[in-house]
Order: sequence, then C-alpha cells, then structure tokens
Amino acid sequence: MTPTALTTRARRIGLLGGSFDPAHQGHVHITLEALKRFDLDEVWWLVSPGNPLKAHGPAPMARRMERARDVMQHPRVHISDIEEELQTRYTAETLRGLRERFPFARFTWLMGADNLAQFHLWKDWEQIIQTVPVGVLARPGERIEGRTAPAAQIYRHALLKGRQARLLANANAPAWAFINVPMRDISSSELRARGDWPS
Repeated sequence: MTPTALTTRARRIGLLGGSFDPAHQGHVHITLEALKRFDLDEVWWLVSPGNPLKAHGPAPMARRMERARDVMQHPRVHISDIEEELQTRYTAETLRGLRERFPFARFTWLMGADNLAQFHLWKDWEQIIQTVPVGVLARPGERIEGRTAPAAQIYRHALLKGRQARLLANANAPAWAFINVPMRDISSSELRARGDWPS
C-alpha cells in the first residue's frame, strides 16, 4: 500500500536512502536492527535515482526496485521510488518534499557510519540534522571513526547515548544516536565486482 498523509499520522518512520545497486541482505539486516533499536513503526527504503557523490550512475531504477522488493519482504518496510517522483537528488530536498506530503509523520534519517564520516560534505547537511533525528548504524570497529567525524563533533551535544537510542524517533531535532550493529560481510560494490549484479 502506498503511504498517505492519513496512514502516516504520528507514525515513527525511518528513512534509509541509497542507490540499492543492488539491495542485499546487509540492507535487510540494518533495517531490522533500526526498527528494533530505534523503536520505529516502519522503515522506508528510498531508492535513489542516482547518488550525487558517485561518478557513475546506478542500474535502471525499475531493476533496482524489483530487486529491493525481492530482498526485503517485511510488513513494516516500504520500498519507495519517491525521490524519482519528487525529482530530488539531495537528501535535504527529499526531506522537504516528504515533510510537505506527510506532515504528520515523524521521520528519522538512517545512515551508516561511513556516511556519517562524510556527512559534512552533503548539500545542506546542517539543515538535515536540524530537521529530523538521525540514526547511525555502525560496525563495531567503526565507532571511533564515526565519533570523530566533523558532524559528530559539531553536534556532540545532541547525541543520545546507550538505551536513549530508543527515544530517538520521538526526539526533537537536532538529535542523533550511534549504535553498534554486527554487520553482514557483504556490500553492493562487492556483488557488482563478482558479477552477481551486472550493470
């Protein structure tokens, strides 16, 4: 079912953006962990038309959407191509569009620690963290790198620690949480390199 302003009223929704080129069990794993650890009602995978920070474009959208739906089958996870519909390329633009369309939802932006390390390079990144709570999911070894990221240092006062992470979705921005999640040893780039996902 396509979400509507009515069906998202007061729902705590995690947003996991990416090219999903291709979607894999690692994405599934962090999604299920985010649902549990941040006490979310649902998670939306925002399959991006293209990543502005990557030089090469991804596989066709229809193919990536089909793969994502095959890989992630869960009643509380919605696979969305809304960025293509909104014609947005940057996260801050997407969030503005989503908040206009779903004014009563409580969104939380989800990202990996690798994205936190370069978050300060994103367009309008401070607007993002001032607009929605941010949940960071990291491999155990990435804690130090993530904590020393420029964005983490600037917003260290807004960090929710330990079990407070479950309060993130209801927190007022700026607020962020950093949780360690044992990761599946797999990545989209490895699948492409092995030829398991020909471009």
